[in-house]
Formats: sequence, C-alpha cells, structure tokens
Amino acid sequence: MDIETGPARRRSARKARGLGHLRRGEILDAAEQIFDAEGYEGATIRKIAEAVGVSSTALYIHFPDKAAILGEICRRTLERLLARNRELAAKPLEPTVRVRMMLEEYLRWGLAHPNAYQLVYSTRRPLSAGLWSKDAVDLSVQCYEIFESVVREIAVQGRLRARGAEAAALTFWTGAHGLVAMVCARPNFQWAGTEEMIATTLDALMRGLICD
Repeated sequence: MDIETGPARRRSARKARGLGHLRRGEILDAAEQIFDAEGYEGATIRKIAEAVGVSSTALYIHFPDKAAILGEICRRTLERLLARNRELAAKPLEPTVRVRMMLEEYLRWGLAHPNAYQLVYSTRRPLSAGLWSKDAVDLSVQCYEIFESVVREIAVQGRLRARGAEAAALTFWTGAHGLVAMVCARPNFQWAGTEEMIATTLDALMRGLICD
C-alpha cells in the first residue's frame, strides 16, 4: 500500500507499435497512483503516458485531458460501490446483518484500493479539474441513500440508539471512512492487522448504535 513505490516512480517499457488497442483501464489504473502520489497539479499527461508505456499522443486518443481521466476514475469507483451496495441491500437478511455487510464491504474495498479511495473521498477536488459531473454526483448520492435506507429499516424496528436514522447512517459511514482514510494516508505506519481493525471497527459501530 506504499504509494511511493507505485507507477508514479517507475516508467513502463514503451509498448511496441501495432501490439493492439490500449485499454482505458491501464490509463486509469496508472493515473490513480500518479494523482495520489503527486497531486492533480503535479500529474501530467506525459507522466501518465510514460507509466502506461505509450506516447502522449496515444493517450489523447482515449482522454482529452487529465480532468477527464480524474472524472472517469471517480465515476468508475462510484459505479463499483453502487453495484455492490445494491446487491447487499437486496439480500433477504435482517437489516442489522445487511448494514454490517455493507460497512465491511466499504472498508475492504477502500483498504484494497487506497489510491482510488483517496481521490474520491479524501482529496479535495482541484479547481482546475472542474466540478464533479452530474453522473458522479448522482452515483455518490445513490450509494449513500441505499445504505441509509437499510439503516432506516433498523430504526423502524426500534433498535437504534441514535435519535434518528439519518444521524445513525452518517455516523456509521464516517466511522468506516475514518479507518480507511487514516490507513490510506499513513501506509507506512505500523497498523494492527487488517482483519483485526475491520472487526474492531464494525463491532464498535454496531454495538454503539444498535440495541440488542
């Protein structure tokens, strides 16, 4: 999880001409780490192209500028989270079980994808990158609303310690975010084991906000 050893610090061998179509995913994966390691302003199309192993001209075939790359990274990240939230929310299980599953998925995904996570949830979007697209905003809102709807099911059962479902949902979310954000921001700190941190965080949130 050490961002200083990622593609931002290495140059890939230039891809030979005629070896096939450059996948957009390669560009996005490389750009995630470069944006995170060097900041949006420090990243350039040339650096991203070198990390992928193509020319800047080849990269421009897929994206007009780095703002478009950042926008696509955010959209891709949110689409994946939304799909998983929908899947878990629809399971025929008690709402407390589904809430814990959704929180665990959020934690595991964030810890497994620190660069994308920080770009979407922890890094202030630079003015030069423009505003979030309407699609990205809608995806983000849907991710949260699906989670909150399951928390409201717990509220209907009268099992929330919080005064309302909205406050409880926000506390669940920010509690999970805190763990992921800290681990992503301090990858070289001697953290406890991932499984232990995830279990401890989930236990604290569930016991603190839900009555037996």
